[in-house]
Amino acid sequence: MFDLTTSEQNQVLAELSDLELAQALSARLAIANKDWHRLKGDRKAQAKQQITSALVFLLKDNPSEALVHLNQAVGWLDRSLKAPSCPDKERMKQQK
Repeated sequence: MFDLTTSEQNQVLAELSDLELAQALSARLAIANKDWHRLKGDRKAQAKQQITSALVFLLKDNPSEALVHLNQAVGWLDRSLKAPSCPDKERMKQQK
């Protein structure tokens, strides 16, 4: 897409629905398993992930779930939330 002119980029983007654009952004900003330890305490990365998830839920007409994710984003930004424990460690605890 970087080789396209601005008008070509706008045309490509215009062909996508709001939901498709939000899902693409959400996928891009999602914290991958391989990056979890590195980004678990990164408030900005966590908030971005939650905000884009909220947007996807809102566009899917699920405002209550959108609100859950927005509140999570606020928690990351106002420092009322902290990094959860490692998901792999939690799974191992549950299996015992």
